[in-house]
Amino acid sequence: MAHPILHVTTRTAWNAAVAAGEYRTPELETTGFIHFCDPPQLDHVLHTYFLGQGGLVMLQVDPGRLKARLVYENSFPHLYGPLNLDAVLQVTPIF
Repeated sequence: MAHPILHVTTRTAWNAAVAAGEYRTPELETTGFIHFCDPPQLDHVLHTYFLGQGGLVMLQVDPGRLKARLVYENSFPHLYGPLNLDAVLQVTPIF
């Protein structure tokens, strides 16, 4: 397995994804991809985009199980399509 990639979202959004059978974000509709990060980038992402927010979870994802295309752009992984739930290895509450 390649090293896991990470995605931060709300518990509410994750629960909706489980009910729907796949994970989508509003940014997928507007930019065409879902933002992910590598483990060393997580602190930067949390402090830049999620500071002060509660009810968050971190998705740990196996890139080898992804059905949509994963591309590294500007040193961050971007998923060009919805996240298939069977690629999620672990869901961890973070705030």
